[in-house]
Amino acid sequence: MLNKITLRMWNLIVVVCCASLLGYAYYTQYVEFLDPCPLCIFQRVAFLWMAVFALLAAIHNPVHKGRLIYAWLLVLGAIFGTAIAGRHVWLQSLPPGDVPECGPGLNYMLDNFPLTDVLSSVLRGSGSCAELQWSFLGLSMPMWTLMWYLGLGLMTLWIVYRTAKR
Repeated sequence: MLNKITLRMWNLIVVVCCASLLGYAYYTQYVEFLDPCPLCIFQRVAFLWMAVFALLAAIHNPVHKGRLIYAWLLVLGAIFGTAIAGRHVWLQSLPPGDVPECGPGLNYMLDNFPLTDVLSSVLRGSGSCAELQWSFLGLSMPMWTLMWYLGLGLMTLWIVYRTAKR
């Protein structure tokens, strides 16, 4: 069945997956009242990045090098998301005594600090990122997003290079 998926179809599947994951993230924020930590927000940015480039690729439906460019832009978002989600999972696995202290909120940091300081602070993580507020089948939300990034990124590469051989 996977052999019948075209690159355009795959890009549309990626758009639907990313949009659904973002929709669920906003549902948990505004309906379930689970406030996202800064790392969660960066993971949302990665899914948005992937969705945008997958949508552009589906609309444009390029050939040859254009396919590779769109695929690698999409995979770049997956790599960024994997790194952020991996850091988030690591923070959640720390013993309580080793968890970094909570810092100011992301909005406050963006308003009052240079962007490089904000990025550095967010990527270090804070105590709010280590809290386990949600789980499904024993896995936290960052663990699920990590699997989605890896799955979507690797499948994109496989489909692009499989269709390039034809």
